[in-house]
Parts: sequence; structure tokens; C-alpha cells
Amino acid sequence: MSGSAEMPPCLLLAGGQSRRMGGGAKFLQVLNGKSLLERIIETIKPQSKELILNMNIEKHHVDNIGFPIISDTVTGFAGPLAGILTGLEYFNQKNEQHTHMLSLPTDAPFIPDDLVVRLLSALGPNRNEIVMAESNGRVHPVVALWPLALAEDLRHALVEEDLRKILVFADRYQRVNVVWEKEEGDPFFNINSPEDLVEAETRCRRSEAGY
Repeated sequence: MSGSAEMPPCLLLAGGQSRRMGGGAKFLQVLNGKSLLERIIETIKPQSKELILNMNIEKHHVDNIGFPIISDTVTGFAGPLAGILTGLEYFNQKNEQHTHMLSLPTDAPFIPDDLVVRLLSALGPNRNEIVMAESNGRVHPVVALWPLALAEDLRHALVEEDLRKILVFADRYQRVNVVWEKEEGDPFFNINSPEDLVEAETRCRRSEAGY
């Protein structure tokens, strides 16, 4: 990237109910001395022009976070698409010169430092694609660049069609995947359960040991 003009704003998704972790603010789980939220902020802040956090629980969990915290604009815990809509509408209202918004989950502690550069590299000259990350043969639909122009269509899909599946919506438009190869590991491993947190801790120890 050659300056902040190419750095997209970023929506951090924490709108779910974290049932498999026992409820509450999953992103406050501590991994190797830092919360999951702290880890994702440290990684993505240098790659993004602006951050917002989408969450639907009491905001006192993250006092003094330093950027806006926004609940879903569609009620009823409608899933990650509702969070994505919330971000698209928020950044559209700011009327800045961005074509896309980055979305990221707050439970993925190993997001790569070159994520934005690699996702942006997949945009064509018209810059109208949805760009998603892929690893281990799996698409990660919440690790993605979203055209801000899709906000109205997404609201219709959520409210009028009761659509909840991200890929069903995304596949209505031009979509490109950026692949992280197997030898790069899985930077999009996410923590949904206590067992996942243990696995992440093991991964941190191995990384510190150099293998």
C-alpha cells in the first residue's frame, strides 16, 4: 500500500452470543497474556484507516477502547451479515472516499500482517469485487473486503428475504478468493470453544520455540 488512502476502514465482528464459549464477551479471553481483542487490534490497526467494533452485549466490557462500538442495525441477533450491514451503513454515512470495508472476526488471533495488502491486490480496475480469504481449502467469509455500494442490497436481503448465509449473499456478486497456501499455516484459525483456546495456546508456544 502506498499511503492511508488505500487502507480500508475495518469492522471488527463481535456480535454473536458466544454460546460454545459459555456466553459473554469471547474476545476478552486471554491468549498468551493478551485478550483476543487486543491481539486483533494490534495486528489490524497498522493495516486499516479506521476501526469500529460491532457487538450486541453491554459496552462496559470494552471501556476506553478508543474507537466506536456499534450494535447491529437489524435486531434479533441476525448473524454476521447483520454486523457487516452495520459496518457498511456506518462507513457510507461518513461519506469518505473508500470503495470497500474490511470485515474481521475478533476470535481469530493469528491474522497475518499482510492481510490487507493481499486482499487489495485481488481487486480489479473497477474495484467492485467482494474479496475473501481462503486457507486449507476453506473460504473465510468474515475475513473479507466488502464494497460499500452493497449496503442497500444487503439490508433488503436481511430484512425482506430473511437471508442469513454470507456466501449465499456474496455469490450474487463478483467474488474473488485470495488463497493462503498450506505451508503458510492457517492464519484464520478461530476460537469458538475452550478446546480451541487450548489449541491456540499450544500454537503460541510452538511459535515462540521456533517450530
